[in-house]
Amino acid sequence: MPRLRFSVPFFFVTSLSLGLTACSTGKTAFYHQEEFSDTSAFSRSFPGSEKAVCEAARRALLGQGYVISKSTDNTLDGNKSFQPASDKHMEIAFHVVCASNGNGKSSTMFASATQDGYGIKKSNSSASLGVSVLGSVSMPFAASDDSMVRVSSETIRSADFYDRFFGAAERYLLVDVDDDTAPAKK
Repeated sequence: MPRLRFSVPFFFVTSLSLGLTACSTGKTAFYHQEEFSDTSAFSRSFPGSEKAVCEAARRALLGQGYVISKSTDNTLDGNKSFQPASDKHMEIAFHVVCASNGNGKSSTMFASATQDGYGIKKSNSSASLGVSVLGSVSMPFAASDDSMVRVSSETIRSADFYDRFFGAAERYLLVDVDDDTAPAKK
């Protein structure tokens, strides 16, 4: 009777290919979208100190109706609410960090905005009232509670969106003037 002989490499290759097939799901992970390239929609360099650059960002957001929730010399957070329909609510939250470029003459503004979507969630609750003297009489009482729940959250990746923001910040930028180069007052 002939006996089949398999070598060790056959078992190794077979088990490896089965293992790799089992591990692959066909979905691309979100971290594969991250480019970390030299040009980014999320940052822009401006002349001036980090304090002046962040002040320009603060004014740009205030000028568009954002509410500033946190502001320091080099960071700020702001948000703005929208209601596109009676049962929907949207919110854009900005986070801005300003960092000196080390030369004392320019700073980079890093901005990231997220868009959160909220929808109405209806929760029905009911209660029964039983009266034992009358027998098994129950009177149902129904109530409905509506609450807003977050149904989506996403970082805004549109280069055009950030170009408009950085353009608005540039219009508000007050460049630090060196005392030596300022004209003398008479």
